[in-house]
Order: sequence, then structure tokens, then C-alpha cells
Amino acid sequence: MTDPRSTLDNVRIVLVQTWHPGNIGAAARAMRTMGLTQLVLVNPRQFPDEEATRMAAGGESLLEQARVVESLEDAVADCGAVVGLSARLRNLPLPQFEEGDDMARELMSLAEDMPVALVFGRERSGLTNDEIACCTHQLSLPANPDYPILNLSQAVQVCAHELYRAWRYRNADDTASTQASTGGREKDLPPTREQMQHFQQSLAAALQEAGFLNQPHAQTLERLQNFYQRSSPTRKELSLLQGALRALVDPAQKP
Repeated sequence: MTDPRSTLDNVRIVLVQTWHPGNIGAAARAMRTMGLTQLVLVNPRQFPDEEATRMAAGGESLLEQARVVESLEDAVADCGAVVGLSARLRNLPLPQFEEGDDMARELMSLAEDMPVALVFGRERSGLTNDEIACCTHQLSLPANPDYPILNLSQAVQVCAHELYRAWRYRNADDTASTQASTGGREKDLPPTREQMQHFQQSLAAALQEAGFLNQPHAQTLERLQNFYQRSSPTRKELSLLQGALRALVDPAQKP
């Protein structure tokens, strides 16, 4: 049976280019209150910082072990699900969770077997379209339509609470039921972001070589990538697609 504690340890909070160090500390405090420990910072403006430590108020250990990386791709490469927090709709939106509890149930289920991540953008401008493209899902937290703006650490707190609540409910289930439900689970796991990006890069190269991307359709590749993302293939299905693509590029090569 999966160690219940390791499920929470597989949940990663990713903060992208945080401007105010105090928000990093406040986010760490929010995580600590809900049992989350994995904090990743993508190009923070200033870190470490005394203000971050002051605002952590009990979450200092999370700051000490926080991982600082240069890109969002580095932060989520091994994750099977990556949820980007966004208040804005995109032209090509990813599958979207309508409620925080729906997101939490899905992530806690996957976190039994692999890392998952919640991604929070800049205080003023949020996540860019390219950063949203690194995610598998979007989440817009329901709020007052006249003023739906949450402070960064408040958004982290709301999501962390939903995750902790989903974790408690899952671990309240009967042990035998949990063991039975995990049989044969490996084949149904989603690919990591690194595996999906490798497939998409292979697809882009093949289409470029075939002349398909020379057509004047600027969003062709982006639309294809979004299609594969929305279809949510399993690892086995993605492996089949990768093998089929290799066979098309080089018919002499067996998948």
C-alpha cells in the first residue's frame, strides 16, 4: 500500500518569478499548515531574503529546502499532472477544473504514484501563454466576479486546503479497498511532462520534414499540441503514438 505521507510529498507548489519575497514566505507558511513540503521557485526576483523568512512564520524549513530553477519546464518535467492557476481564458484553453475540490481529488489520486504540481504565476501578470502550455490543466478559483483577485499566498492557501482535505478523505477509506483499487494501476498513469514534450517535439520535426508546417497556418502545431493534451493519453498510449510516428518517418524502423 502507498505510504499516505508520501502522497502529500508528491505534491509540488511552483511559484513563477515571484516579485515580493514576502509572498514566498507566506506561501511556505500556507503550505506548512496543510502538510505540503515541496516548494519550487522559478527565477524569483530575490531569494533567499529576510522578508521571506519573516513571513514564513513556522514554514522556514520549507524555504531552506526550496528548489530554485531557471524554467518552468525544469520545475515540472517529471510531473504527471500540472495545474496552472489562471484567471484569464486563452484562445486554446487546456482542460479546466471548475472547482478546487475537483482539482484536489484528481491530483491526490495521481500523487499516489507520481509527482504532481500546482503552478502560480507572477503577482501582477500571472502565467504567460507559453507557461500555460507547460501545464496539463488550468484552474480558476471561483470568487466574487466584481473582484476575483486573490493574493498569491491566499491562492496557495485555498489550494493547499483543498489538497489536504482530499488527502484526509482518501486516507479515511478502508485499507483493503485502497489496496484493491491500485492493482494494475501502472499502465493507466499519464506521461510525465518531459515524455509528452518529447513526443510533441518529435511530431513537430516530422511534420516540418514532411512540409506540413510550411503552410501559412501559424497555429497548426499549437492546435495539435493542445489536441494531444486534451486527449490525456496514458503512458502506454503515448508510447504507441511515438512508435507509430517513428514508423511513418522511417518505415524500415520497427516501433
